[in-house]
Amino acid sequence: MHLSCHYKRLRIRRLTVAVIVAAIGLFFVPVFTRYIKPENNMFTVSVNGTYVGTTSSVEAAKHCYLEARRNVNALTDNLTFIDAAYSFEGKAVDWGRVDSDKDVILNMENILRQSVISDLSNAFEVKINGYIIDLASEEEVLKMLNASIEKYDENRIYNVVLEPDANRELPVLSASLSTGEEIAAIEEVQKTGSLMAGIDLTCELIAQEAEPEIEKRPEDYELGLISMKFGDKVEVAEVYIDPKDLTPLDSAIEEVTKEEAKSDIYKVVSGDTLSGIAIKVDVPMEDLIAMNDFLEDQNSMIRPDDEIIYSVPEPKLSIVRTQRMYYEETYDLPVVVHERDDWYTSDVEVLVQPSAGFHKVVSDIVFENSREVSVTEIAEDVTFAPVAKEIMRGTKIPPTYIKPIYGGRMTSGFGPRRRPTKGASSYHKGIDWATPVGTAVYASCGGTVAKAGWGSGYGYVVYINHPDGRQTRYGHLSKVLVSAGQTVSQGQKIALSGNTGVSTGPHIHFEILIGGSQVNPLKYIGQ
Repeated sequence: MHLSCHYKRLRIRRLTVAVIVAAIGLFFVPVFTRYIKPENNMFTVSVNGTYVGTTSSVEAAKHCYLEARRNVNALTDNLTFIDAAYSFEGKAVDWGRVDSDKDVILNMENILRQSVISDLSNAFEVKINGYIIDLASEEEVLKMLNASIEKYDENRIYNVVLEPDANRELPVLSASLSTGEEIAAIEEVQKTGSLMAGIDLTCELIAQEAEPEIEKRPEDYELGLISMKFGDKVEVAEVYIDPKDLTPLDSAIEEVTKEEAKSDIYKVVSGDTLSGIAIKVDVPMEDLIAMNDFLEDQNSMIRPDDEIIYSVPEPKLSIVRTQRMYYEETYDLPVVVHERDDWYTSDVEVLVQPSAGFHKVVSDIVFENSREVSVTEIAEDVTFAPVAKEIMRGTKIPPTYIKPIYGGRMTSGFGPRRRPTKGASSYHKGIDWATPVGTAVYASCGGTVAKAGWGSGYGYVVYINHPDGRQTRYGHLSKVLVSAGQTVSQGQKIALSGNTGVSTGPHIHFEILIGGSQVNPLKYIGQ
């Protein structure tokens, strides 16, 4: 179709008018906002991975979970431990349906009840050093601790008291022992007020100080238990635990009071004897020897500061008590030792013979369990006084003696014997060791050679005088390597063994003389 120019001009004019009208209309038409997608406004909630409902907010989900836990916990008086956690996932919707809080809480409760691990009971944990025991109540704690002192407190004078430990930040109770009078006094202070109680106590102390002291005889003292305390720190704390972990009261009492062997050390003091130590520590002599390698028998030598290990039966909870006791006894004073620097320690002379005394005594004896720890004398009435033993003893360490040869086989000991050959003695005054001719012979102890040469029945012989006054003799030698007057040291080679003199075969004859008389060498040398 052909459009005329007039029509074209008309069409353009219409479009122009339409644009102008539209522009003008913008000033009169209401403003419309842009559509905005909403934020998360609906949340699906799960407990332990299981869907429980939908809420409108995170706060609503948290509220429901706390209410559900509270309801489950309310089903028991014990503390309930539940292995559970909730989660939620949010999304934005234009419209949607959420569940009621009641339904969500109910669904949560069903899952939480299935997730209960255990009901934890309120309990009391008792700690004695590193040992821990759990009891059902504070009453059971007191019964167990009171049972531990019954053995030593027959009259039930003392009772266990649990008090807050001021030195601990956490709520911990400390156990101690008090008499009925002490407990009553504390209650009176709390009842009447600390100020008046303090004034009364001060007046009482002043009155006591004003009373004249009257000298008491041993018979005048009141005897028996005068103090008692726990030897170990006892702490009690309130805890929550699984009921199956509680210890029955009877078992707890048996566990705390039963005695088990514990090692201890006794340090030897001057005047101690092995038998006396066995009595002091209340251990049989044979057990004491078995526990200490350096003790061979009851005659073994002990010295001050030696440490003797012993084992005593003790309970887990130690009880320390002081017992006031009266006794009458004979007694000895400690030995008085006078020292001489020019004497050897083996040189001892008795200056004054002792005699026992007799007295009546009151003493405070401290015991830890059944073991005596210390004795403090309170009063004494001496019937007749003792006399102390006095001795003179040297301070120099005496020389030692060693076997004069290496090896060898002992063929004749010290003392009576059958005469081995004509001319030989029937009482052997030394030790014989069989050894090949030419075996090295060494000085048993350092000293001065008194004789070196032929000695009749001894054959070739060496005599050595020693600083402690003793003498050693070496007989039946094949060769002498020293001469009279020569100084020798311990272990120095002095001769070669042989078969000279009155001899039945190659050997070395060895003697030790004290005060000019032969003694058994085996008591003085190492084998």
